[in-house]
Amino acid sequence: MALKKTQLLDIVSVTGIATVGILTVGVTSTAGGVGIASTTYMKNIIMHNTGLGTARVSLYINPNTTPVITGYGVTANRFLRIDIAPNETTFFESTYPIVMTHHDSLTVEVQPPDVGGTGIGSAVNFIVNGDTDV
Repeated sequence: MALKKTQLLDIVSVTGIATVGILTVGVTSTAGGVGIASTTYMKNIIMHNTGLGTARVSLYINPNTTPVITGYGVTANRFLRIDIAPNETTFFESTYPIVMTHHDSLTVEVQPPDVGGTGIGSAVNFIVNGDTDV
């Protein structure tokens, strides 16, 4: 087994109020010409709010899901929920890489916060970094 350290996806921008599957292991081609990985080790996710107001961002790992399903985020699979102010950047970094195998997927959700915004004009960029089997 050889690992390739890489940006797993090109920058993914989610505009407006949306729930979007952005990565499915064994289906989605990774950035940098690595190809389709059978196992992915997700190390961190960088999130930047380019929108006009505060956005609530949630991240989900859905086991054995194919294909990536838009509008799909099961609360039991959520591992992060955070409000990000306009022009702010935050990141999730796991102490140990999150191992994702064939058909596990990463879903991102952008919603309005409880206080301080409607979510209209939201735009959040996501960068996912980690390792893949090659």
